[in-house]
Amino acid sequence: MTPGSPSMKSARKNVAVLAAAQALLMANNATVIAINGLAGYALASNKALATLPVTGWVIGAAIATFPVSLLMKRIGRRGGFTVGVFAGMLGAAICATAVAQGNFWLLCLGTLVFGVYNGSSQYYRFAAADAAPADFKSKAISLVLAGGLVGGIVGPEVSKLTVDMLATRYLGAYLALMVFLVMVLAVVQLLDIPPPSKRERLEPGRPLGKIASQPAFVVAVLCAAFGYGVMNLLMTATSLAMGICGHPYGAAAFVIQWHVIAMYAPSFFTGSLITRFGLPRVMLAGAVLLLVCSGIALAGISVAHFWFALVLLGIGWNFLYVGGTALLTQTYRPSEQAKAQGANDLAIFLVMATSSSVSGMLLNRNGWEMLNYLAIPFVLAIVLALAWLMARRRAPVAV
Repeated sequence: MTPGSPSMKSARKNVAVLAAAQALLMANNATVIAINGLAGYALASNKALATLPVTGWVIGAAIATFPVSLLMKRIGRRGGFTVGVFAGMLGAAICATAVAQGNFWLLCLGTLVFGVYNGSSQYYRFAAADAAPADFKSKAISLVLAGGLVGGIVGPEVSKLTVDMLATRYLGAYLALMVFLVMVLAVVQLLDIPPPSKRERLEPGRPLGKIASQPAFVVAVLCAAFGYGVMNLLMTATSLAMGICGHPYGAAAFVIQWHVIAMYAPSFFTGSLITRFGLPRVMLAGAVLLLVCSGIALAGISVAHFWFALVLLGIGWNFLYVGGTALLTQTYRPSEQAKAQGANDLAIFLVMATSSSVSGMLLNRNGWEMLNYLAIPFVLAIVLALAWLMARRRAPVAV
């Protein structure tokens, strides 16, 4: 270990803290995923706009992601995460007020503000990687994301208990978000990551265009963004699609629960798979799983079909997201991490915003099958990008 490099003891502590924060994040997000579309459907006069609250949640994250990254460069990770939590509290309060008043557009505003918390929290994985020794980065990213497994189990269960807890449906579920956010606020104060040095704050680094021109950067961003976009397109519509197919809310919550578990449970071994087989191969396996997911979804509309498809969707997303994050960390210097990470997550959330905004409209007009057919070309683009990167890395270097 070189002088000044992160210690393994400190790195492991930060991974544990960030994994706990990730668990609470996913408890919140799993609840939001399960109820936003349904609450939107209940309140919207135009049912084609039912997933707009989900889109607002994603757009809020997209708007926040680059500014939050730059803010963290100035005040550190702990300060940036704290700002995000307070935004989440405000957003949850607005959502609860909107449901109590039956106001669809206020609900969209609330999810937009809540999205700032989601956007800032996406840097948990980068915080773990940037504060870890080089040989621990992939595992640090993977283990932090593994914390989402707890949230994937707890969130849907809490939503089932609270969705009808009060006289106004969904109000209790939105209020429950506040409890999780108070816990997040306490957890992130335990981070042991020093704020950036004066040199890191002031050194501009290479222009973003130069960083983004690297083949590894292009592939990392494309795979993470398209993988997240496909996952979001199908996941956002799942609760509505299952309702249209006659399945009860409990069945939809069960499927979403297992989907979120599948998103994060592989993180216990994704880092080891990357170490053994390499980033491109693990990411390619993720793309293949997304293709199989669409095939199963097109084969039937029973609860079993939804469950199996959404489980594979979660695992495929995990391989692409962990792999894409690890690949991205190879493309920038410490002084460049804010702009590189901000650009990456901005791209992801812009694709997510697009996918969630069209998800409800396509489902309403063309059905569940159309969504799955639409996903296939984007997954094939991921396969081609990875094949291109693997071919470049195998090519002999001219001397």
